Amino acid sequence: MRIGFGRCDITPRVGVELAGFGPFCNRHSIAVRDRLWARAMAVEQAGATAVVVSCDLIGVPRATAHEVRRLVTNATCLPAEAIMVHCTHTHSGPATGKSIGWGDPDAPFLEILPGRIARACIEAVGNLREAALSHAEVPCEGMSYNREYDVREQDPNVVLRDDWRPAKPELTDTTAHVVTAHADGKLIGFFSYFGCHPVVCCEATRYIHGDYAGVATNKIEKENPGATGLFLQGAQGDINACFVHHPEEISLRALDVIADRYARSVRAGLAAAKPLAVDSVRYALREVTFHRKSWDLEKLRAMLAEKEAVLHAPNADDAAGEVRMAMVYVLALRKLVALKEAGQPIETPTDVQGIRIGPIELLGSPAETFRAIKQEVVAQAKAPLPLVMGITNDTIGYAPDRKVATQADSYAAAFVPLMGGSLPFADIHGELVHELLSLDAALQSSRTGG
Repeated sequence: MRIGFGRCDITPRVGVELAGFGPFCNRHSIAVRDRLWARAMAVEQAGATAVVVSCDLIGVPRATAHEVRRLVTNATCLPAEAIMVHCTHTHSGPATGKSIGWGDPDAPFLEILPGRIARACIEAVGNLREAALSHAEVPCEGMSYNREYDVREQDPNVVLRDDWRPAKPELTDTTAHVVTAHADGKLIGFFSYFGCHPVVCCEATRYIHGDYAGVATNKIEKENPGATGLFLQGAQGDINACFVHHPEEISLRALDVIADRYARSVRAGLAAAKPLAVDSVRYALREVTFHRKSWDLEKLRAMLAEKEAVLHAPNADDAAGEVRMAMVYVLALRKLVALKEAGQPIETPTDVQGIRIGPIELLGSPAETFRAIKQEVVAQAKAPLPLVMGITNDTIGYAPDRKVATQADSYAAAFVPLMGGSLPFADIHGELVHELLSLDAALQSSRTGG
């Protein structure tokens, strides 16, 4: 087996608008606390090669992932389906998506971004060398709580104690997976997998960094000179970091505490990892269209009129949160009304992808996937080590579980789709489970490659 790693700095210039925490909060960066990276791992076995790249970004549009694949394919001759573009989902990096009011992307940064991400992938392929993989699943506790089914501890000092645990830890990830690559007796790279929103730093913070995942990975890399580390984000749609929504000064202090907490688990995984037998590398990429709810033109126009009334009220103030939120709805609904009037489709295609490396299976979803969906996939998958990843190859908002999807006032199920200029999903839970399990079945084939 051959393994290679590559990395490229993707830090934007200071001043770009940061991702998340709208509406229209204009959270522009004021300094770089930690550099942002695209980190890639290439694996080759029995004539098949696959690459996964992890980016310290909230996500990337599908078009960006496609351009990365085109550049990498041109440089390496790898097929597009063998190249996976994943993001850690940090909210302390640049806005990159199409979410209305939740940060405007910087056009120059987005234009050069695919080339930078591709550079990390191409470097990883160029660095392929004989190496061996090992794996460990290690405890990783006190990191998060389930924001849909548990309560948030309000006292920041409580959650910063090492003995803090959520009331319902079983509704979060309590272990992390760590996979290492050694060549000539030396660690050349690793990846860690864990599901938790990187939101230690939130709407009150203005510094560029990769949040706890990026800070922890940077730390482990420094402790292991020459090694490149990837963070793979799991099912974090309903799971928040334990420390969230506090002022900037204490948030930046907490960032190091939470990052250290995660780094300890990764170190334990590096020490405990046991050799993996990798007989083949397989991959599969599929274009899918997840169905949306059927709202007719009359309903959309009525909603639009209601929100426009808020904006056009005599005492409307653009500093008011209610007014700014109404603007998000109005922009989204005007777009949807125009599409309906023109007879154009509202549903758009996206990608799901799987890469299998021996017993390890990376199942990439383009959504912020809820934990219940991941649990269902893991329970039915045939692969020995299925890892369900969100924020892969695209960013389409949340994939809520069925219970949350029935809540009319749900942020994840009802509002975020509109924020992205679309309608709520009809049954993203069932459809995503089906697609990921279909990938799992395809990757069980004795056929090498995609």
